[in-house]
Amino acid sequence: MTERAAIILAAGQGTRMKSSLPKVLHRIGGRAMLDWSIDLARKVGCSRIITVISPSQPDLRAHVEAELGADAIAIQDPPLGTGHAVRSAEAALKGFVGDVIVLYGDTPLIPASAVQSLFEALEEGGAVGVLGFRAANPGAYGRLVTSAGGDLEAIVEAKDASPEQLAIDLCNSGVMAVRAERLFRLLSKVNNNNQKGEYYLTDIVALARKEGSTCKTVTCEERDVQGVNSRLELAKAEADFQDRRREELMTDGVTLVAPQTVFLSYDTIIEPDVTVEPNVVFGPGVHIRTGAMIRAFSHLEGANVEEGAEIGPYARLRPGAFIGKKAKIGNFVEVKKTRVGPGAKANHLSYLGDGDIGANANIGAGTIFCNYDGFLKYQTKIGENAFIGSNSALVAPVRIGNGAIVGSGSVIVENVSDDALALGRGRQVEKPGQAKAFREKKAAEKAARK
Repeated sequence: MTERAAIILAAGQGTRMKSSLPKVLHRIGGRAMLDWSIDLARKVGCSRIITVISPSQPDLRAHVEAELGADAIAIQDPPLGTGHAVRSAEAALKGFVGDVIVLYGDTPLIPASAVQSLFEALEEGGAVGVLGFRAANPGAYGRLVTSAGGDLEAIVEAKDASPEQLAIDLCNSGVMAVRAERLFRLLSKVNNNNQKGEYYLTDIVALARKEGSTCKTVTCEERDVQGVNSRLELAKAEADFQDRRREELMTDGVTLVAPQTVFLSYDTIIEPDVTVEPNVVFGPGVHIRTGAMIRAFSHLEGANVEEGAEIGPYARLRPGAFIGKKAKIGNFVEVKKTRVGPGAKANHLSYLGDGDIGANANIGAGTIFCNYDGFLKYQTKIGENAFIGSNSALVAPVRIGNGAIVGSGSVIVENVSDDALALGRGRQVEKPGQAKAFREKKAAEKAARK
């Protein structure tokens, strides 16, 4: 297979977002829009990925360096159009002889199949492959003019189109595939003799045709290539992602009781025969195994839920939570960086942080893992079949042995042996008549103040 590279255009200022965060770092499905394009490039086999950015975006530069390395950055300064932006990546791709796909950092939902088809169009003899879509309302989109045989003859901007061309609903997404040598050679011939004084990437189609080369089009759905330039468009793209992902999950055998109230991340994995009740949020890094039940109003992030486990309602699983087979995490229980063994239960009102809970252990209501001393975190270990009474505070580091019982209301600061009963509370003292005397004293004081 011919080697592949991607140039991702991300130098726009995104002023309509009205945000201090670079536009392409705003998130869809829990992932920065730019990272969607980077992932797309990887999925279609791009060995080189160059991101074109502005010098005025240090946060974006740091993000790209962390994801791809410093040599994956090209600077466009000043911004002089899409053709100029792509030419800015020429030095970074020096010596590359394969095919190049031009993507956009603010167009996060393009399917890999569409890009793969563009590369295939080059393999079939196309000099330039352009991704198009059928627009419900073509409006200001550039039109793709094709021949009777389907080859691309021209890209015409709406303002320059004839009435017949304006009637065309096949529109330009801006995504193109071109052999590297041809791409930069054609771009060197593009001029800026236009109203904006910019260099347009689309001009390479006319230049390639002038050389006698064939240009091809590939189509996808309009929603696949929706760009994001404002908070409103960000919300629309998010809603579209959520709708698609919900449909995929239900098609694959997941029950979503109220689909529109369930929110997913780009990497959420939910296996067949899982039931998800209303108003559940899945942050990044969640894997739910078959047969599990996720009850209403729960929030999960960075968590693994094993087969047949039950979560919620109103539960919170934070990163590092591992819930074993048929375990139960109930209402108002928070789990962080804790392994909950098979069959273990924490049915209500507990915080389980930095722990390891053995199989079939029972955690009573109000149990707290006191894992933090203000400087460091420590671990609480609970053995198999142990029973922790309600309203207990386990001060880590501490181990509760297999089969041990902790009495309700205890503060446990030392290890508890297997099968032992531990009580860590003050002795109850009763003083007869003192409650009555207290009330009488207070009543007298109140009367004296009148």
